[in-house]
Amino acid sequence: MRFTVHHQLRVLFGFALALSITLGSHVTLAEQSDPNLQPQQTEASSAQPVWRPHTFELQNGLQVVVLPDHRAPVVTHMVWYRVGAADEPPGKSGIAHFLEHLMFRGSKTIAPGEFSKIVAKNGGQDNAFTSQDYTAYFQRVAVDRLPLVMQLESDRMRGLVLTDDVVLPERDVILEERSTRTDNSPQSLLTEQISASLFLAHPYRIPIIGWEHEMRELSREDAITFYRQHYAPNNAILIVAGDVTEESVRPLAEKFYGEIETQEIQPRKRPTEPPAIAPRRIEYKDARVKQPSFRRAYIAASYATSTERTAESLDLLMQIFGSGPTSRLYTSLVVEQGLAANASAWYSGTALDYGRVGIYAEPRPGVTLEQLEEAVDAEIDKLLSEGVTEDELARAQFNIVADFDFARDSQQSMAQLFGTALTTGSTIESVVEYPAKIKEVTRDDISSVAQSLFESESQVTAYLLPEEAS
Repeated sequence: MRFTVHHQLRVLFGFALALSITLGSHVTLAEQSDPNLQPQQTEASSAQPVWRPHTFELQNGLQVVVLPDHRAPVVTHMVWYRVGAADEPPGKSGIAHFLEHLMFRGSKTIAPGEFSKIVAKNGGQDNAFTSQDYTAYFQRVAVDRLPLVMQLESDRMRGLVLTDDVVLPERDVILEERSTRTDNSPQSLLTEQISASLFLAHPYRIPIIGWEHEMRELSREDAITFYRQHYAPNNAILIVAGDVTEESVRPLAEKFYGEIETQEIQPRKRPTEPPAIAPRRIEYKDARVKQPSFRRAYIAASYATSTERTAESLDLLMQIFGSGPTSRLYTSLVVEQGLAANASAWYSGTALDYGRVGIYAEPRPGVTLEQLEEAVDAEIDKLLSEGVTEDELARAQFNIVADFDFARDSQQSMAQLFGTALTTGSTIESVVEYPAKIKEVTRDDISSVAQSLFESESQVTAYLLPEEAS
């Protein structure tokens, strides 16, 4: 079974609300450790297990991260590749996601379609997903099945076998996925147009699924070329979370992955954004629209490009401004003024290059999008002129740290958190130190990033409207 997964996990690095969209195609820590990698304990986290990340590197360049969690005899095994949709060659949009599909279509030792069947027969689950910056594959199995899934995953790292008999039908699958998930959704079509307008030069402007006319031309040769260029141990990270230790994982990693040869990997060179000289506006009308909506998007710093406490301040800013029913935006537009049926805002900092901030609101009957936009701008002006209060900051810090701590209760979430961080330019230390850094942010920090963000010309305002009857 194949489908699209839109990850909106608050705990994936960019923690306030990581809306870095990913596409999933398939049913999508040791006893001693460095004390400097110990998460800071708080009142919210005192009942949670202490996560002790361990990392080592094989001779062929494969980075291995071990996250022990001995509460149950299960393990999550993930392989992350430092390649995503933003690394695709011009004219080949969608090839990263297409290859993710094809990774399930057979190798030298596994017949097409058998990979997931083997995992399922052994009581496990597997999935995969693609983002702009990474592609990841995982299996969740009983700990005694870890050698099996390591064997399966390492086999397809360099042993993928592709023929037109499997490639061409799978191309039809991704085209149908685009039709179902994007072309049949006015909201998704508008989101595509917002990204294409927000980024003038950077490949984040191109949808992960790809443009349809380019997807139709993707070939077996395109997939093999992309595979050979990017899928190698020295361009990958192995993360094992669960009832394991570094001592138990190391010999397995060396046995199954250690013999795979290193490949020459070209540096990730991407265009940078030119300075924006004017904000942009989009109005999209579609007969299928039942509920109009207002949207605005901004380019922002990511955790990888952030200086000082910029990214953490953005996390807290958007927590206060637009996260949940107690946020400023929801309280004002929905509760107090009665202008909106819903209102929210978010920050996505989980990116190698640029982060994003988004604002969303739906008008109540009789309210125009122009009125809604004026109300949003008024809240922004109020924020810029008055700043945030100490109480707002304290609540936001508590909520974000609590969300981080709750995420530690899931080995899958922690594996994804570290994988996302390491493939988008961050480090293990930056993940572990995140709660402490959140607590260091001040009101002045938030006022500074708010002014820089909301006064930037790198923004797009969009209206989604029903098409008027002719």
